[in-house]
Amino acid sequence: MAARSRGREQEAETGTREGVEFRLLGPVGVWDAGRLLGPSTAQQRTVLATLLLEPGRPVPVARLETALWGAEPPDSSRNAIQGHISRLRRLLAPFPEAALTTSAHGYCLTVARERVDLHRFRDLVREAGGEPEPERATGLLRAALTLWQGTPLADAAGRWAADVVAPGLEEERLTALERLAALDLRQGRHQEVAAELVALLGEHPLRERLVSLLMTALLRDDRRTEALAVFRRVRRRFAEDLGIEPGEELQRLHQAILAGHEPPAAAPGGSHDGTAGGPAALAVPRHLPPDTELFTAREEELAALDRLTLPPDGSPVLAPCVITGTGGVGKTTLAVHWGHRVRDRFPDGQLYVNLHGFGPTHGLRPPAEAVRLFLDALQVPPQHIPATLEAQVGLYRSLLAERRMLILLDNALDSDQVRPLLPNTPGCLALITSRAELTGLVAAEGAHTLSLGLFSPAQSRELLTRRLGVDKVGAEPRAVDDIVSRCAGLPLALAIVAARANERPAFPLGTLVSDLAGEGDSSEDLDVFDGGDAATNMRTVLSWSYRALSPDAARLFRLRGLLPAPEISTAAAASLAGIPVPRARRLLTELTRANLATERTPGRYGWHDLLRAYAEELTRLHDSAAERREALHRLLDHYLHSARVGDRLLDLLHRVPLTPPPPRPGVVLARITDPAQSRAWFAQEHRTLLAAIRHAARSGFDVHAWQLAGACWGFLSQDVRSDDQAAIFTVAMEAASRLGDRAAEAHARVGLAHAFTRLGRDEDGESHLRRARELFAGLGDPAGEALCLIYLSVLMDRHDQYAEGLALSEEALRLCRAAGDRAGEGRVLNNIGWFHAQLGAYEEALRRCEEALAIHRELTDLPGESATLDSMGHIHHLLGQYEEAIAYYRRSLAWRGGGKRALGARTLRRLGEAQLAAGRLREGGETLRQALALISELAPGDAEALRARVASLPDAPGTHPPRPRART
Repeated sequence: MAARSRGREQEAETGTREGVEFRLLGPVGVWDAGRLLGPSTAQQRTVLATLLLEPGRPVPVARLETALWGAEPPDSSRNAIQGHISRLRRLLAPFPEAALTTSAHGYCLTVARERVDLHRFRDLVREAGGEPEPERATGLLRAALTLWQGTPLADAAGRWAADVVAPGLEEERLTALERLAALDLRQGRHQEVAAELVALLGEHPLRERLVSLLMTALLRDDRRTEALAVFRRVRRRFAEDLGIEPGEELQRLHQAILAGHEPPAAAPGGSHDGTAGGPAALAVPRHLPPDTELFTAREEELAALDRLTLPPDGSPVLAPCVITGTGGVGKTTLAVHWGHRVRDRFPDGQLYVNLHGFGPTHGLRPPAEAVRLFLDALQVPPQHIPATLEAQVGLYRSLLAERRMLILLDNALDSDQVRPLLPNTPGCLALITSRAELTGLVAAEGAHTLSLGLFSPAQSRELLTRRLGVDKVGAEPRAVDDIVSRCAGLPLALAIVAARANERPAFPLGTLVSDLAGEGDSSEDLDVFDGGDAATNMRTVLSWSYRALSPDAARLFRLRGLLPAPEISTAAAASLAGIPVPRARRLLTELTRANLATERTPGRYGWHDLLRAYAEELTRLHDSAAERREALHRLLDHYLHSARVGDRLLDLLHRVPLTPPPPRPGVVLARITDPAQSRAWFAQEHRTLLAAIRHAARSGFDVHAWQLAGACWGFLSQDVRSDDQAAIFTVAMEAASRLGDRAAEAHARVGLAHAFTRLGRDEDGESHLRRARELFAGLGDPAGEALCLIYLSVLMDRHDQYAEGLALSEEALRLCRAAGDRAGEGRVLNNIGWFHAQLGAYEEALRRCEEALAIHRELTDLPGESATLDSMGHIHHLLGQYEEAIAYYRRSLAWRGGGKRALGARTLRRLGEAQLAAGRLREGGETLRQALALISELAPGDAEALRARVASLPDAPGTHPPRPRART
């Protein structure tokens, strides 16, 4: 260890090492071989510094915005940050040891700690604290302090660096200087210490630890008169500036010098000697609230707290830990339970204060009041408590020195409320709970965060079982499932429901479920979650977070209750509120920091059901009916017009002709410019789109309901979400009927029939298709008629009626050409080729498929091209040209996603048969099994024949293929 320590001392003193270095303790910069490389601008230096404060951990974009611009970043902030990141990447490109990456959680600069001067400083100080030999500890501290080149982050942009981060770093430097002085005194370097501390005390005249060390150094250098003069000057300064006497430590030292006694040896980390009247004589405070006997689940979170609060490498330094989460999620319960569980880790006691950051009144507890409570708990006589907050904080922190205590700061509003209450000595841990994300503590104090989520269904049942008993829960499993669903995984809601059940033990749980279901009026949805006081009333608990929002964020939160959907995008939120996207992004960030929303993936925000019910209740109370309807209209316009753009990039066959009115003012459309973006958007939004269609129909927006269903058809068809397709086209058909719109009804019936045929409901599908054809004929719409005939031909193929299917297809071809529908013509030609192949006319089949392929390529109709390639593979298979068939099937799968869609699964099925016929037995069997798994999931109506075929493989793996079915 000695050799390693000396090596680290020498390395720090030379200030150079191989490879890139990063400096924060002075001007911010990237250095290589003693040469400054950049960054060139103050804002880039701020971004670099923010990333380097936590190397290897993602830094959210919101924190970078705060660091650069404070609470009001400009609309262009995200673009500016991307530019800074891009330039930093170019600066770091030559250095493989530094990796700047992007993830869903933000930007992360991964670099070894020893390459960043701040973390080298901290590591050396930490190592010095564990070094038993004073001389080596002194060398480590000196090496650490040589890394300082001036004011930390001196040339970074923004007030964040100077006001938030730099003061904490300067405190670390001063603490290290004090420890070094104490070690020097123990080794007899009295003159050197006195000379150094005189200058330092001039910069920090009210820092009592420096005064104590200087007086001790002067006394041991036989300069007793000067030591007493220092005390008189400091005492006068305290009286003039603060109106108080110096602290107890200085008073005792002064009395010892007057009495001619030798003061106790100065300890490196503090000054307590354990004599009577000192901190060691105080009673141990145990101020945590009582633990709950019914604490449930949260084993992973308890383990995470154990990990986060263990000091690194055996060091006594404990970073603050913040537990965040929405109201009622159990933050305080977890913190108190963990505090009781680790009581032995903190033998000097536990302090607790409720800061009332979020509560039934606006009685926020100021830091001054909390510090007084702690000083009282530490048994400081009232007459010895200083008058100013700064002096009280200094006394509080002095009393914590050389102790091991847990300080639980419950229900904090923000970082400023917490910061004065943090201990600054090793051995003490500050555990904080808050509904807000205290990003300032993470950035400046290196705090760890634990985000507390909702209970899983299993954890919810466990809580109910603990509180109601195994027998009662086991007797009514369906009622329990309903309770779990209604409580949305929120522990407080579950606890309130369990308490109500215990109040009426003779009543079945089903009665309680009826109460939870209510009458469909959102104003009653939260009434059942009332435990009898403010702390256990769900509506009240949620209101504490809501009241802390800015007016604009509160309005967005309320309007979000208008749509019962699982999540919402930034663009959708902007449309809902009728505001620009950058403004919506800032408001959503505010909601997220208040834990009234969760950013589940970048740019997508979710709420649990009870929050949505509360938001709906608030919007009915505070927003007029006209404003609510206008907001919902904007939101539905966003989904309809975005879906229409995406649909036009996906599928020419399933494109419903839609002519919606222009979007309302304030509507923002999703950015969709190519098929890949379209598929990604629909995949992200499909659950929300289903909810929007249903809600539009319920809210009197029938045109939006049927048109939005039509705009989703291409995606649902390609991704084969047949149950969803059947559900929304049922809604669309009912909406069209209310409107008396026969064209809308016809399109809805075709979409519904398409879903039914995939679900194996052929009779229902045929009935809807024939009625839709009648409607299209009455409207003079030949393209619509042709579409009905295409799907009727698919049903003919399924029942081996190939001649009838060919006749329907020929009629569909005539109608497509009459309508000028080239996309439909290409699809029908492919089907005609398919039916010719089924009837043994292979040359005619290939000719028709070649015609279809030319049209698809002319229109860039990739789905149509893929279907035709599949048909050509089948024809070559029937001709005994197995390798050619395999090649065509694989070309078809290039678009069909390797079998990720049901159409691709059918192509996989035919590919497997071709592989078997070509003698590739193992390969073919595996391909058929993949196809069966996909078809069983996505098109169960087609799965039985394939299941039988796969079952026959062990006995006859090379038998001839069964007749494949047409696909459109």
